[in-house]
Amino acid sequence: MPLLAPARWREVFMQVARLRDGQIRFVGFGSALAGAVLLLLS
Repeated sequence: MPLLAPARWREVFMQVARLRDGQIRFVGFGSALAGAVLLLLS
């Protein structure tokens, strides 16, 4: 992705850097939960 659209990649990275700790934890938990569900379904 950074190779194809470096400006957009930088913008997304800066938005993630501005997230509060609780928001980052929630996204991480959601990602882990989604991964666990995918493992159970496969």
